[in-house]
Amino acid sequence: MEFALSEDQRMLQDSLKGVLAGAASLGQIRKIAAGDAAASGALETALMDFGLDALMVPESFGGLGLGALDACLVQEALGYHIAPSRFLAAAVAACQFIRAGSEFLELIASGEMKIGLALTELFSRRDGAGITAANDKLTGKALLAVSAEGATHLLAADTGGALHLVEAPKAATVMQTIDRTRTFHEVKFSGEMADLTVKPSPELIATARLLVAADTLGAAQAMIDKAVAYAAERQQFGRVIGSFQAVKHMCAEMAAKLEPGRALIWHAAHALDTGDPEGPLMANLAKSYLAEAGTFIARTATEVHGGMGFTDLVGLHYWYKRIGVNRQLFGSPEQARETAAQLQGLVA
Repeated sequence: MEFALSEDQRMLQDSLKGVLAGAASLGQIRKIAAGDAAASGALETALMDFGLDALMVPESFGGLGLGALDACLVQEALGYHIAPSRFLAAAVAACQFIRAGSEFLELIASGEMKIGLALTELFSRRDGAGITAANDKLTGKALLAVSAEGATHLLAADTGGALHLVEAPKAATVMQTIDRTRTFHEVKFSGEMADLTVKPSPELIATARLLVAADTLGAAQAMIDKAVAYAAERQQFGRVIGSFQAVKHMCAEMAAKLEPGRALIWHAAHALDTGDPEGPLMANLAKSYLAEAGTFIARTATEVHGGMGFTDLVGLHYWYKRIGVNRQLFGSPEQARETAAQLQGLVA
């Protein structure tokens, strides 16, 4: 049996890469990282025109009706170009709403509803933070909210593990992380009324973690490509450094670390798309594996560049730091493995 991407899936990813090559070039990412609103707006418009928000919304609700594997291909391309995007939040929300049979899917597909995610309480707790719900009213504070800027609504998790769809509060402040390619927020709730309250499905957590793994896959592949290109042109002692055995081994080891992660992501996405009970398990394992493989690749690719790897000139730090934040986003590799163990009944 051949397990490969379809022609439509390859066209989807290639078309998106073409859009990102211009709208999310390294020069544009530098501007976005520096807070250039025009550059951010141009990229957001380009991605909206591409129709990403509607990708995982069923056709009956006005969407494209594509699946988790297609979403992973999109997120991989976004990670490769270190592009900020609302896509992950829209995809995760669509995944949850499909199972809730929600009319909100039409609003997501049309772009009328822009979703942010405040899911930290599902994965970790911080002193002084947390959301409580009473009579469908939310109070408290959520940390590291994703895509909260410009969102019309947030999908927020409370301390009891329930999910609430609520109009985005006005009280949101930027939380500075090492990753300058994306913006995270601290959001304060003061009695906002929930439009919908549901229990998070295992597929929601699995999809969120799988898409983060796909983002790391793309970012890590970009770092390998840059390391190989640099090794092919940088000369020492009259030879390109790529001819040295030690550098060859470093590049080969990075590639060998990454490829199992790609297969793992594809398998997990296919399982989620086909309703295989193994899907959530494999998605958590993919998140765990890519978090650690990505960290290794980020470090090794920087070492291949030598001293240049630590400068702003080549911009490696944007990919390096994005991979670092992805490692913890929606749960650390240790937490993902614990979830995988729970799904298999290996822990209480």
